[in-house]
Amino acid sequence: MKSSKTVTQLGTRILIAALMMLPLVAGFTSPAAADSGSSAGAVYTITNAAAGNEVLVYNRASDGTLTFGGAYATGGLGSGDGLGSQEAIALSQNKRWLFAVNAGSNEISVFAVKKNSLKLAGVFASGGERPISLTFNDGLLYVLNAGGSGNITGFRFGKGGALSPLAGSTRHLSNHGAGAAPGPAQISFDPDGRVLVVTEKATNLIVTYQVEDGLAGPPVTHASSGATPFGFAIDRRGNLIVSEAFGGAPGASALSSYNVHEETFELVSPSVPTTQTAACWVVISKNGKFAYTTNAGSGSISSYRIGKDGSLTLLEAAAGLTGAGSSPIDMALSKDGRFVYALNAGTHTISAFRVMADGSLEALGEASVPAGAVGLAAR
Repeated sequence: MKSSKTVTQLGTRILIAALMMLPLVAGFTSPAAADSGSSAGAVYTITNAAAGNEVLVYNRASDGTLTFGGAYATGGLGSGDGLGSQEAIALSQNKRWLFAVNAGSNEISVFAVKKNSLKLAGVFASGGERPISLTFNDGLLYVLNAGGSGNITGFRFGKGGALSPLAGSTRHLSNHGAGAAPGPAQISFDPDGRVLVVTEKATNLIVTYQVEDGLAGPPVTHASSGATPFGFAIDRRGNLIVSEAFGGAPGASALSSYNVHEETFELVSPSVPTTQTAACWVVISKNGKFAYTTNAGSGSISSYRIGKDGSLTLLEAAAGLTGAGSSPIDMALSKDGRFVYALNAGTHTISAFRVMADGSLEALGEASVPAGAVGLAAR
């Protein structure tokens, strides 16, 4: 990333583009992990290295701190640049399977999750170019391909981790396959697995697809409340919480909420400001009461209270601090809901925070990652 005099300057109009082009340190090596010892869980990221992609495993202790556990080749290639997406790596609901994108070779890798390690189960074509985001629900995996004109494609998850393409599942984005892809950022199922949601940064649109018998229907577009809709999360009530980066304009970021069901898409809270810069990634607490977003241009995490109707109220503009120049990007919540982790693209670390009962965050320390790591998942 280009240097600048202040973090605020990094959060100007070029911040989003800069994050997408973060360089990688080639040749990162690490010891293989043995399936031994004990941990309360794990956090995962990918190197996205063009010479050979790897999943990195960090064992989580009961106090939330992380220790590097090993690197596992995906059998595919990274893109060698930032992906500008959320959920480049994802876990199945039962946390027994892990899925990772190989944006450089247009593939998806599937791993069986062991106690403290991973086992590669297979590598499969993504059904498009430059896969950047994944979502899994009840035996269905959908991938968001951001290259070319862009698309979403579905797969049936089978025995031994095999992925079988679903005929007729590939759908275009808002551009309907004409021209370049419109800057997609994330794909995710709603809690019932009946709706797929995709955010598009370049068009300021949120796209939904109704899912029937595993197949996504035609794209339906909805105007985002604010500019540059990026990462999002959906709670059990169908409340969709979306970050808005506003092109990286200083102090202009916000979160909006919508109610999403099969037949409805309704705005609840329009653009509630973070007062920070370049909000891009979102997680929701396990109890559904709080939402958190990383502010890549401010080195902070903002916290919000979520009402039962999906309404948003800012709690703390800087509930967690990741440090000047840290550029926090992806986030993940531990399976037990006690800890939040943020991947810092600027300082090449993962910051750990304890989630307190009132929604505040307590800093727990950091673990080092190689430059260029993208995506974050936790169990």
